[in-house]
Amino acid sequence: MAQTFILKTLLDFAAAHTLKGYPGDCAKMHGHNWKIEVQVSGTQLNEIGMVIDFKEIKRHAKAVIKELDHSYLNDHPHFKDLNPTAENIAVYIFKQVESVISSPNVKMHSITVWENDRNCVTYSE
Repeated sequence: MAQTFILKTLLDFAAAHTLKGYPGDCAKMHGHNWKIEVQVSGTQLNEIGMVIDFKEIKRHAKAVIKELDHSYLNDHPHFKDLNPTAENIAVYIFKQVESVISSPNVKMHSITVWENDRNCVTYSE
């Protein structure tokens, strides 16, 4: 069986949102201190023994997170017609990071979005 390495780095941001059509309090504007787990995978180590430098993963993920941080997510162009649920946020971050980090040896593995200490969603393809 081939070896696989899964690397994880953690980031966070603060943002507010409303959930259109939600039958409860989340239909009102509210905020979260979101935690994001970015996981990438690879099967080969480079000449210094890494799949990819954690700093590079963070750099790419931070660029995506920066546009969401301290914002009202419903105003973000991606969420104009899409509810900014934890699920949709996970897909968005996954796709954005994937577009810049993927290479022959590095692939996006998953994104986990925590909206609080008890609730999260993990997205992968």
